[in-house]
Amino acid sequence: MIQVKENNTVKVNYTGKLSDGQVFDSSEGREPLEFTLGQGQLIPGFEKGLIDMKLNEKKTITIPKAEAYGDVNEQLIQEVNKTELPQDMEPKVGMGLVSKSPDGQEMNLMVVEVKDESIVIDGNHPLAGKDLIFDLEVIEIKDSEPTK
Repeated sequence: MIQVKENNTVKVNYTGKLSDGQVFDSSEGREPLEFTLGQGQLIPGFEKGLIDMKLNEKKTITIPKAEAYGDVNEQLIQEVNKTELPQDMEPKVGMGLVSKSPDGQEMNLMVVEVKDESIVIDGNHPLAGKDLIFDLEVIEIKDSEPTK
């Protein structure tokens, strides 16, 4: 029986949930997720959870925040004066923003609080600080070509 191992390319159906049951992502109604293990494309806990699964096996894994998006980094939460925002912008809680650093790096930010004179923005991944639960189903396992 073939099992998932490092460097395999797999196709997986998945549903990602928070500990309160709220679904944050799912392949349901879409193509399954296809990727090669060991290339750092996905969070470490997701890949680790797939190792040794068999074809058509289903299981639920819990990924601690350390193997997902890590802890919330307080340094990525900042207050910005409204005078620094574009004049026509009406900031709202939950609004996504993109900030460009002088070297051209883009960073996704989320407005988490709107005050009279300023806004509070958060550059953490929306799932930082959270343990994640995934329902997984392996639907295809391809052996990787040996590298020469």
